[in-house]
Amino acid sequence: MQKNTVAEQTNAFTLTKQDNGVAILTMDVPGESMNTLKAAFGDEISAMLDEIDADSSIKGVVLTSGKPSSFVAGADITMLAACETEKDARALAAGGQAVFDRIEKMRATFVAAIHGPALGGGLELALACHYRICSDSPKTQLGLPEVQLGLLPGSGGTQRLPRLIGVQQAMKMMLTGSAARAKQAKKYGIVDDMVPQSVLLEVAQKFALKGKPKREAPQKGLVNKALEQNSFGRNILFKKAREQTFSKTKGNYPAPGMIIDVIETGLNEGMRAGLQAEADAFGKLVMTPESFQLRQIFFATTDMKKEHGVEGVKPAKVGKIGVLGGGLMGGGIAYVTATKANVPVRIKDVREDGIANAMKYSYDILNKEVKKRFMLNSEMQKQLSLLTGSLNYNGFQDADMVIEAVFEDLSLKQQMVSDVERHCKPETIFASNTSSIPITDIAAKAARPENVIGLHYFSPVDKMPLAEVIAHEQTSDETISTTVEFARKQGKTPVVVKDGAGFYVNRILAPYMNEAACLLLAGEPVDHIDKSLVKFGFPVGPVKLLDEVGIDVGTKIIPFLVEQFGSRFEAPGAFDKVLADDRKGKKNGKGFYVYSGKKPGKEVDESIYSVLGVSPSKKLSEKAIAERCVLMMLNEAARCLDEGVIRSARDGDIGAIFGIGFPPFLGGPFRYMDSLGVQNVVNKLTQLSETVDQKFAPAETLVKMESDQKTFY
Repeated sequence: MQKNTVAEQTNAFTLTKQDNGVAILTMDVPGESMNTLKAAFGDEISAMLDEIDADSSIKGVVLTSGKPSSFVAGADITMLAACETEKDARALAAGGQAVFDRIEKMRATFVAAIHGPALGGGLELALACHYRICSDSPKTQLGLPEVQLGLLPGSGGTQRLPRLIGVQQAMKMMLTGSAARAKQAKKYGIVDDMVPQSVLLEVAQKFALKGKPKREAPQKGLVNKALEQNSFGRNILFKKAREQTFSKTKGNYPAPGMIIDVIETGLNEGMRAGLQAEADAFGKLVMTPESFQLRQIFFATTDMKKEHGVEGVKPAKVGKIGVLGGGLMGGGIAYVTATKANVPVRIKDVREDGIANAMKYSYDILNKEVKKRFMLNSEMQKQLSLLTGSLNYNGFQDADMVIEAVFEDLSLKQQMVSDVERHCKPETIFASNTSSIPITDIAAKAARPENVIGLHYFSPVDKMPLAEVIAHEQTSDETISTTVEFARKQGKTPVVVKDGAGFYVNRILAPYMNEAACLLLAGEPVDHIDKSLVKFGFPVGPVKLLDEVGIDVGTKIIPFLVEQFGSRFEAPGAFDKVLADDRKGKKNGKGFYVYSGKKPGKEVDESIYSVLGVSPSKKLSEKAIAERCVLMMLNEAARCLDEGVIRSARDGDIGAIFGIGFPPFLGGPFRYMDSLGVQNVVNKLTQLSETVDQKFAPAETLVKMESDQKTFY
């Protein structure tokens, strides 16, 4: 039987020496739900390592977490705000490197016992240990997500991971920022063993007494060997990586290119040179505007997770959900409810195949997880058992919330409200997933309007992170708080917006899309318009987006906007001509792009120009096209903030980034306007209103901000 002989508590670390020759080093940052690495811990860790070095009875050390469900979530990124120069940031990286170098060179064998997330600096800490053992829990994930903050791993990760698992897999993880689950981590060779959590410490101690490992080159297979183990092969590998990275980032993000450079330096010139290059690059990246904006997004979303829908009003418990409509949206909503919120769902549709399709939506996604062996079949069955269906309202009587996802038809939605009020509890919330109809209109005939709210998801529901929560004037505070909290449980980032045509996201998207259509009618080629906006930083161009969403769906919102806001939202007649030619986009294989042949959706359908009666010819530069479309969006976003459609500039930025893919490196419409300078935005809009069209006239709120010399942040 093991006996604990000494336990010393310091601020974040406890060293427990045992008489079997293994010491347990536990990290438990006081007052925080997850461990994060802070520069202030440097002296503390050094003192611990001195003590371990001085005690020859310690043969091995197991590094573990005192938190029940995480190892180390990464470095505390608030430290970066204190860096005033590249030199400051470089010193931060060099400090982390020095501590981890020391761990790697320790006399005692270090083993990281990982349960839960080991991300960023947390994984770099584990990589400095001689062995890594992880639990087989679904909570366990290992990754280097720094690229998502416009950074690179700065404590040796760019050097140790490629040496451990091979260049290609390591580079892929660093360039995407995606984490590996426990099983993948074992397969890639990041961890030496994967065991049940109940025996994690026991197995880790056995490894600690084994002595240090002799690691062989990690390359697997002849092709990898040829590419990675000689300079000629590596040159090909890095050249290809740079080409692929640039085609994805369009040069808008500096971090991915620097990650490739630093890995290459380390492999060609050795570990020392690699670590030096890593610290230098980290210093440069911390000071870039792109990293600043990406870090602000991280802080904003973290803050939003702590907020209730209405300050001081607690959400009610949601134990069962009803979903009306078994289409794509209904199927997606049912999926995130069952799998993320872990709440039973009753799906109602007028047709049996509607219910079957909605159920298949979940089955298809989960079955892929089972086939990849990320999920057990029994776990899939457990999640699918939360989904049931009905052709009537049987099983709806105990639903706490009913989410409506039927056609955009006002009288149909009003009928649904009436049905739910008749068949459900008096307190059941009715949430409409409408994308265009004001919630006030949907609640107009409701007996209990305080229970009616908008909950607008974006397609595809399983992937898009945003949900707009739309309260009309009579929606109760508890309904708002409950809906916000439930959307969060579904894995969404909810943004509360005021009722009105288009709400926030579609309202700022419409003028942007309309301007793209005006440019198309002026003869600018479809692919020129789309490439201009992709180069600017959007994931897809506006014309392609219309094809993806469905031209009929994408244009449905326009009449509501024109009715409420007038002529500035009027769409060019082009859309009518396109719809009259039965072009609905990708879904019916006929739109602005060709959907047959070898490259579906990649090439423009040239016949679209004769439908529109235009001869395509490039007249404007990519920059001019992007500027015209984006300025229309910025102008409308400023109006939305001024009118209280969104609660803050922060909410407006998160809504645009998560809802329509506004370029994250620009920080969102409001941070982007601040970086351009409000005066510049007003000048550009004024110039366009005088030379192109009066619709570019700057919003009154921007003109006032310019004269008062105000900023959004």
